[in-house]
Amino acid sequence: MVPPRRKTSTAGGEEAKALERARHLPNVRTATDVETLKRSFLDNLTYAQGKDEHTATSLDRYFAVAYAVRDRMMRHWIQTQQAYYRNDAKRVYYLSLEFLMGRALENNLLNLGLYDPMRSALQDLGLDLADLLSQEPDAGLGNGGLGRLAACFLDSLATLQYPAYGYGIRYEFGIFDQEIRNGWQIERPEEWLRFGNAWEIPRPEYVVPVAFYGRTEHGKDSTGRLRVSWVDGRHVLGMPYDVPIAGYRNGTVNTLRLWRARASQELDLADFNAGDYLSAVEDKDLSESISKVLYPNDLTVMGKELRLQQQYFFVACSIHDIVTRHLKVHEGFEDFPDKIAIQLNDTHPAIAIAELMRVLVDEHGVEWPQAWEICRATFGYTNHTLMPEALERWSVDLFGRVLPRHLEIVYEVNGRFLEEVRGAHRADEAALARMSIIEEGPVKQVRMANLAVVGSRSVNGVAALHTDLLKRELFRDFNALWPAKFNNKTNGVTPRRWLLQANPALASAITEVIGPEWITDATKLRALEPLADDAGFRRLFRDIKRENKARLAEIVKAENGITLDLDSIFDVQVKRIHEYKRQLLAILRVAAEYLRMKEDRAYRPHPRTYLFGGKAAPGYAAAKAIIKLVNSIADVVNHDVDLQGRMTVAFLRNYRVSLAERIFPAAEVSEQISTAGKEASGTGNMKFALNGALTVGTLDGANVEIREEVGADNFFLFGLTVEQVHALKKRGYDPWEWYRNDRRLKGVLDALSAGVFSPGEPGLFRPVVESLLNGGDPYLVLADFAAYVACQEEVDRAYVDPERWTRMAILNVARTGKFSSDRTIREYADEIWRIIPVGDV
Repeated sequence: MVPPRRKTSTAGGEEAKALERARHLPNVRTATDVETLKRSFLDNLTYAQGKDEHTATSLDRYFAVAYAVRDRMMRHWIQTQQAYYRNDAKRVYYLSLEFLMGRALENNLLNLGLYDPMRSALQDLGLDLADLLSQEPDAGLGNGGLGRLAACFLDSLATLQYPAYGYGIRYEFGIFDQEIRNGWQIERPEEWLRFGNAWEIPRPEYVVPVAFYGRTEHGKDSTGRLRVSWVDGRHVLGMPYDVPIAGYRNGTVNTLRLWRARASQELDLADFNAGDYLSAVEDKDLSESISKVLYPNDLTVMGKELRLQQQYFFVACSIHDIVTRHLKVHEGFEDFPDKIAIQLNDTHPAIAIAELMRVLVDEHGVEWPQAWEICRATFGYTNHTLMPEALERWSVDLFGRVLPRHLEIVYEVNGRFLEEVRGAHRADEAALARMSIIEEGPVKQVRMANLAVVGSRSVNGVAALHTDLLKRELFRDFNALWPAKFNNKTNGVTPRRWLLQANPALASAITEVIGPEWITDATKLRALEPLADDAGFRRLFRDIKRENKARLAEIVKAENGITLDLDSIFDVQVKRIHEYKRQLLAILRVAAEYLRMKEDRAYRPHPRTYLFGGKAAPGYAAAKAIIKLVNSIADVVNHDVDLQGRMTVAFLRNYRVSLAERIFPAAEVSEQISTAGKEASGTGNMKFALNGALTVGTLDGANVEIREEVGADNFFLFGLTVEQVHALKKRGYDPWEWYRNDRRLKGVLDALSAGVFSPGEPGLFRPVVESLLNGGDPYLVLADFAAYVACQEEVDRAYVDPERWTRMAILNVARTGKFSSDRTIREYADEIWRIIPVGDV
């Protein structure tokens, strides 16, 4: 079949030929030799920044380098899109509320093969590339593992040359900047766009109108067919900003398109001229609040409403964009699923199913049965959590007020689904009630996860254990109905960001002994296994780890005013603060260790540095209390002269990608201690192992598979299994029983209650103790405490044998190739999206 072609005029054809000739001529915007890069940098400094060598700041110089790099991406970016059209390629569209991209300059330099020539060019000008890299703010587009996974996926999609787009929101202030004041988390606006973003290209010509509120009108058209109109709504404009995503040295540059909310009317001139200046800009403020902040606090009704608006806003813009692009080269929608795959990254974008139905049925006149078949053949749904609060339920009243047409569509989808299943006698009434998209009760709810399952051709979990729990528990009725729909895609991380870029010394050592192929095929890391028995390589590995510890120690000294002992064990837990992740278990054990060392002067374990980091949701009081507890214990421990040099505790504020790139290479112990059955996968565990940290972990999420890969002897296991957790809760879990029977546990909880770690506020942490003893301890912190303590004693015994420890660490690096996001993306592409690479870019 000859692929459809876009129409061009004769003039356009001549222009295209001239542009093509120009693109292949080396010039100051495309050449990559050192001399041309110097000229490009200086040109951008002068003509883009308007500065000279006397007035330019480090930030100006950063922008000049970034623009020089971006110039060299542009031709490939255009050629990539042309190749997709030329091949009429099936494309995947990845919808995610988060993309935790971090800094882009160093990543782009590495992927484009420009790092060394650019460093040389700047050296010739008396500048240090490393200094300029630090000027770039982290892109404020995500919070935790969900967003970082999406960023890794974009890197892998481009590196593997799959036709792909990412779609998200261009948050003005991201999640928040975290400050620590008197031990408490304080949220400040994350002004990552304060000085602009060198990597984005505004596309005002593709602005999309998005409606909210209003009402629906039902009637018939001239042919007598039922038609529904959504009228009297409030409109917001979605302004797209495109960010290029470069593959690793292959010429492919894909697109991340981010939507910014703008008012349909920037200024009410009549109100302004009448002197009512606040009313004149009221619509602008209301509209633009949609893309201001990631995850606005939803403890209030207005917060919930804003979250729903956010989710629909970016979905509506993206669906419009996808459909428009399809119709440029295809007539109608018969082949829509053959040319388009849409992946929902968790439940946040699930409203896309109802939106595509609305666009097909209401705007393009597709009959409902055909439209529904198109939807179900197009969407894939990735579930990332078993936690109820993350499964997106909206009250019917709120949903219907904000999106009146979509509520009608959801009811129609639900009614037809239940009728189909009931008519086929494939489920009883209790199962139908559990599967219903509408949850009955005093407050009717729209279950977005159920909509995602009903409206998708594929539903996947993100680790083998997680997928098994989805099928056995959360979606057991759906799995009984559609077993072939459910599958596993264990998460992965890009080795280019998390080893090549984050740990250049180790990456260089690996490349020297096994070659560079591991950069795009992480399974090649297996070739390192024999080197675990090579004394010289073990020595080099230890030297590199110590250098990385020193780099991190400099940051901790600057940020926390604490000097770290480089001979101590660097024991790290960095991730989003949540009770199920059990930072509380870790800090209780630290406190217990402190009390034991105070009580028993003969007890002298190997010195250890405990590093914590992560952000708590602004409305999550219990998580904020954990941050305060960590800082309070750190304050007591670090000021105790009796323990100086033996134990140090620090909370690293404002955890983010650029900080993670310093933490993972320096870590020696990776704390992955969530309650079994609660963590979907985890990707921090993979990044730690890839950089040679040894895992202390439960059999939860991807820990199970990491242990299988690296070997049980190279993993410190503790804690209840999923089955044991269920059995314990079934027979009745009494936290007091564990408290009374464990002297060390009782001692640390009593110390918290007595104010040992909050001398100025003796009752400060009693609510924490109360939540454990009288609040049911839902995440079984007390039940796993003794096993955790025993496991940490095994860590101590292993660490004092440096040859054994280093051998274990090298084997962790060698055996984590499975956890490359390249492998994950290939599985999605082959088994869900059914797309193929386009390599003729």
